[in-house]
Amino acid sequence: MPDDQPPVQTTVTEPPSGTPSRRRIATEIWIVLGLSLGQSAVYAVVNILSRLAQETALADQSTQLNPTRSPRPYLDLAYQLLGIAFALVPVALALYLLSARGRSARAALGLDGSRPLRDVGWGFALAAAVGIPGIAFYVAGRALGITVEVQASGLDAYWWTVPVLILAALKNALLEEVIVVGYLFERTGDLGWGRVKFVVASSLLRGSYHLYQGFGPALGNVAMGVLFSWFYTSRWGRRRVVPLVIAHTLLDVVAFVGYALLPASVRAAMGL
Repeated sequence: MPDDQPPVQTTVTEPPSGTPSRRRIATEIWIVLGLSLGQSAVYAVVNILSRLAQETALADQSTQLNPTRSPRPYLDLAYQLLGIAFALVPVALALYLLSARGRSARAALGLDGSRPLRDVGWGFALAAAVGIPGIAFYVAGRALGITVEVQASGLDAYWWTVPVLILAALKNALLEEVIVVGYLFERTGDLGWGRVKFVVASSLLRGSYHLYQGFGPALGNVAMGVLFSWFYTSRWGRRRVVPLVIAHTLLDVVAFVGYALLPASVRAAMGL
């Protein structure tokens, strides 16, 4: 007996395109920044507005980096290590998102050890190029009254203090250079941005989340951002983020560890 039922229509669904829409890319950027340095920038803007609203002059105020989290040494150590680990989650997220098209995000950003000598050499050169002007920006800012006193380390002197400060420096370097330079360059490129627009946006973002230290460090970090993002996109940088990470780590290690090891009298004489 013939089947009177109509044939079942099979709908073939096309696979989604490998290239996300511009709106999706922009949303992704806002989410990554909102979980990391964009959030820091918003808090830094509110912080500097709060400082300016106080009766105390900006030059008479201070901020402390790497503060102690507990009066108990090993609890403090646990808090420090947890803070470092969780701060790197946005870096893992950015790399994961960049690898969604089946490519290696680490290779795309040059976050590997394929050129160790060249990367280390450029890292030291960039650190030297940034270090002296950075100190000058800080000193000038203090003299002009637009920079707060920055205490680079609030940790007590334990056996683990220096290793933790080095890890904190590496954490800052990975977080900032991978997201503000490597990730942002890739994603703004997907949006069709040119090199100049990327350099400006990356540099202003870097300066914005340092506003809590005052206007001097913020301007200094904008200048650092211009150098780092320009170098990254140049024929010398070759879109490798490792030299930037090395340079940034060196700068923060000198600041954090140097501050922790310098006697209080020397720090006072230097205005630190």
